[in-house]
Amino acid sequence: MSRQNPKVNLNVAGPNFLFLMSDEHLREAAGCYDSDIVQTPNLDRLAKNGTRFTQAYTPSPVCVPARAALATGQYAHQNRYWSNAQAYDGRIPSWAHRLTDNGNLCVSIGKLHYQGSGNDNGFDEEYFPLHVRDGQGWIRGLLRKDPPIWEKAREFAEQIGPGECEYTQFDRDVCDKACNWLGNEAPRYTDKPWTLFVSFVSPHYPLVVPSEFYNLYPDDQMELPCLTGTDELPRHPVVQGVRSFMNYEDYFDDDKKRKARAAYFGLCTFLDDNIGKVLNALDESGQAENTTVLYTSDHGELLGNHGMWTKCVMYEESAAIPMIISGNSIPKNDICDTPTSLVDCYPTILENAEIELTDEETNLPGVSLARIANGEKPHRTLLSEYHDGGSITGMFMIRYGQWKYIHYPGYPPQLFDVENDSCEATDLGESNAHSDVVVECEKRLRQIINPDAANDLALSDQALRIEELGGREGILAMEDYDHTPVST
Repeated sequence: MSRQNPKVNLNVAGPNFLFLMSDEHLREAAGCYDSDIVQTPNLDRLAKNGTRFTQAYTPSPVCVPARAALATGQYAHQNRYWSNAQAYDGRIPSWAHRLTDNGNLCVSIGKLHYQGSGNDNGFDEEYFPLHVRDGQGWIRGLLRKDPPIWEKAREFAEQIGPGECEYTQFDRDVCDKACNWLGNEAPRYTDKPWTLFVSFVSPHYPLVVPSEFYNLYPDDQMELPCLTGTDELPRHPVVQGVRSFMNYEDYFDDDKKRKARAAYFGLCTFLDDNIGKVLNALDESGQAENTTVLYTSDHGELLGNHGMWTKCVMYEESAAIPMIISGNSIPKNDICDTPTSLVDCYPTILENAEIELTDEETNLPGVSLARIANGEKPHRTLLSEYHDGGSITGMFMIRYGQWKYIHYPGYPPQLFDVENDSCEATDLGESNAHSDVVVECEKRLRQIINPDAANDLALSDQALRIEELGGREGILAMEDYDHTPVST
């Protein structure tokens, strides 16, 4: 999508937009999503004042491609930001570009996970952007064929419990800057609409959280993860490949699992506390009545279920995300079951600013969340795809009614009845009784993508990137890491 000849209206008059984002937030880890454990009073308040989406999904269950899809409104197979080593670089216009091109102020505070601030990412200002490390990202994940042993997985289980880490301090800095901006900068723009993107890194690991939040969740009261018995673990070869490569589970015993879950829930409440401070600052700024607020996350967290941690597969814990919108035009205390995605954020933000979509933008997969909240039901099939570390082939997931279908080029599909099997314990992909459902789901998938061609293109692009980095041996010689450092 070209940036040539954008539709510019310097006198555009539209309401403000506060975009709150987190990283790795399991959808069910919030009070407003019916958790009877996790305390999130501020997200609950936001949901009460707006609409909560129950079937929101990430376009890709890993950070960088999810955020590239969020920026561009395009899926990974469209924008070709396939993995955590192929980050958004400003080459394709983002909603931030479109806002600033049309005279809106657009400011980012917090994690972006783009290639770097040396690119034109569209924002007027970027504070604490947290881009990919060294402008390259997690290159070890490019080695998808015969992946090496990933020894950094051990660190996940070693960094758990009460305390402070660079991520908790980062989120405090993001919160303070956002509150300061809303209190001191936002009131200056009485004749110019603004969009503020506030992006926290919590509850992303390391699972280290300030004691006041950790202590809310006593270890001995934490339930163990589900579906971890020998006969319950994933049997699909592609999922087994991810689990074998990202072998976090090897370093856990039951005590560590309980401690990890307590720390994760504590991080969710820590996140919520920071969000509450930002929402209070918006109220105190006097601009809340003219501001639409959107909260979501880039993907979820498996949290030990299925014998897996972090994300990178299509189970609900990994691919499903929380999504809440509030504003003058949004129904209050409402629940919307229409499927939504991060790609919907692009048209939502432009519509909020009263910016007309270009012809190219009308063909993007996203639909305004405000429209969906008000009853519009798009005739579309939403997609999530994965082309990163541990995956021996691409993953392509759709939701169709009660069904979740995952297509793996070269391997059997998976099918889950998520309405009647919410834990996804029973794979019906090769069930003769469900062959007609599999056929219908594959048909719907192929109406929006050729998964075999997309898989080949991803592997081809990644092969070129591997060559640029000195081949397999060159990548293995480079320092590895488990999560992006604050100082990149």
